[in-house]
Amino acid sequence: MKIEDFIDVRETEDVPAALESLFQRKYQRALPQFPHHVAAYYRGDGVAIPVCYVHFTDCGDILLGGGASVDNRMLRRMTNDQRAAVHAAGGLYHHVLAWSVRHFAPRFAAIFGYCGDTLAERVDRAVGFQSTAHERLLVFWTRDVDARRRGHMVEKANAFVPF
Repeated sequence: MKIEDFIDVRETEDVPAALESLFQRKYQRALPQFPHHVAAYYRGDGVAIPVCYVHFTDCGDILLGGGASVDNRMLRRMTNDQRAAVHAAGGLYHHVLAWSVRHFAPRFAAIFGYCGDTLAERVDRAVGFQSTAHERLLVFWTRDVDARRRGHMVEKANAFVPF
């Protein structure tokens, strides 16, 4: 069994109330009201149940990612085989972040993450994010960019911290 057999990931304009409350529980603020919303849904019991959310902000040539929220309580509703597939995929957040990088890579030269959580940082790095000169600011380069432009992109992303 693979995680794709029971978890759907998609970019959406309509964020379910369950993910909004999950985000609010974690960040004590309302969900951003602008694109891009990426959500993962568990297909079980004939319904799609939201289990993970990540927000991305379009800044022209770069994309800012943050606001990752995972409903780990849903793991208890999964079968042993499904939990094993989630584990093999690196977890729900890893699966959604890797999907997001593939999804947005054609449109953006760099995807940035602002990471204040040790576990989330570990996942970000496992997906391929790298350190920048700024604490907590990570980057995933989707293509070759010359050093000067990279520097400008990093500084541009840092101007939005925290995001």
